[in-house]
Amino acid sequence: MKILDFPTGPYPARIRIAIAEKGLQSRVQFETVDLYKGEHKQPAFLAKNYSGTLPVLEMDDGTFLAECTAITEYLDALDGEPILTGVTAREKGLIHMMSKRAELELLDAVSVYFHHATPGLGPDVEIYQNPEWGLRQRDKALRGMRYFDSLLRDRAFIAGDRFSMADITVIGGLIFSNIVKLALPQDCEALAAWWVGMQARPSVRNRVTMSDKPRPPV
Repeated sequence: MKILDFPTGPYPARIRIAIAEKGLQSRVQFETVDLYKGEHKQPAFLAKNYSGTLPVLEMDDGTFLAECTAITEYLDALDGEPILTGVTAREKGLIHMMSKRAELELLDAVSVYFHHATPGLGPDVEIYQNPEWGLRQRDKALRGMRYFDSLLRDRAFIAGDRFSMADITVIGGLIFSNIVKLALPQDCEALAAWWVGMQARPSVRNRVTMSDKPRPPV
């Protein structure tokens, strides 16, 4: 399999973590698409993913699979022993619900803030910006942090009693928050403690080392 990604990107990080959790590193080849050069918006890439977003999984038969949730589900099912997306109907439902909330309330909100209220990927890529909307989404992300903090006061993981895709999505949000220097609110003690533990997890700590050519964010 080939993964089209950007080594330090928060969305690609979700798939890199999933790959490591599943022990699939030897089955995956990474190909860098340079976001700062706008390569993800060029016709050659858009032919592979209409949305112009990363990451994208390219299968051996030429099928292209985009969207982090879809890619994670595919990877999790490869060996018939899902550990990230749930086994029972209840687990699957809770994990998907919490992962979606993490996207809406945190990760995607930080993304909008990055693209609209900061220099983002630079003037050659950010052809339209709405700073007011970006700042509103920044505030939404802070509210999202407080929501996940409230959950983690009485549980070890985002969707229950074990690590899952929902945790990976929140991790992606906090990776992005670090990039844009959006600090956790001081009262989010439970989320801060959880984040320290997640950063010590090998799949999270080593996510960038899967590529030979990491590029730090500006």
